[in-house]
Amino acid sequence: MRVFSRQAFYAAAPFGVSAFWCGLWIAAERYPSEYDWRYMTISSLLYPDRNPDGYRWAWGGVALCGLGGLCWIGAEFYGRRCSTAADRPAGIWALGFGYICMICCALFPARFLHIQRSHDILALCAFVAVCFGTVHLTYHAVDRALRRRARRFPGSPRLYACVIAAAALFPILLLSITQTYVSRALPQLPWVGLEWREQGVPAYLSFALWEWVACVVLSVYTSTLSILNPDARSVNGVTHPGSPPEL
Repeated sequence: MRVFSRQAFYAAAPFGVSAFWCGLWIAAERYPSEYDWRYMTISSLLYPDRNPDGYRWAWGGVALCGLGGLCWIGAEFYGRRCSTAADRPAGIWALGFGYICMICCALFPARFLHIQRSHDILALCAFVAVCFGTVHLTYHAVDRALRRRARRFPGSPRLYACVIAAAALFPILLLSITQTYVSRALPQLPWVGLEWREQGVPAYLSFALWEWVACVVLSVYTSTLSILNPDARSVNGVTHPGSPPEL
């Protein structure tokens, strides 16, 4: 029963990711005008004044995603309950903080603690923390898995781990490059929107496009980590029978 409960907590992460995308999809369907994800940011779905009929679905998806992530991180902490704080990767703490910010971002869409632009601050903190935590945990999980299979992977396991973990940041790198180009080469453009499409601006220059791609990549990494992470199958180093295969 205890093993089943822990597996259920780990399964909460992909469930939360599914809820996130379902909530955004319904919110986009209820958007009062055309919604083109290539040129329209995710935040457009979250504001009541822009999406009065669908913003609650977007809020719900974001909140459930954060809650599912917290359940997963709680299971990670439980699995390492006899470890010292130094034995807990910083990525676990970062993900926990990011998911808390994500929940607060959904539950407190207006000013939080009377702080101006608190919603944007929470969203930025959530995104940065989740990015860092995902990359950090991915590196440790891949490095650990490759060291157990050293014969199959000649060379440095750390190099493979770095490449796989850093791949999660590739959309963010492209986002930074394209926005730097746009700010210098096309300074007359307004903030990304359908006007870009009408003016024939390529979608690959759009902030919104790479924002969506980054969310897809982080969703895949998060779900994979929660399901296949070796730490998900053991409590205090004891592997449970019937556990899923290693990463």
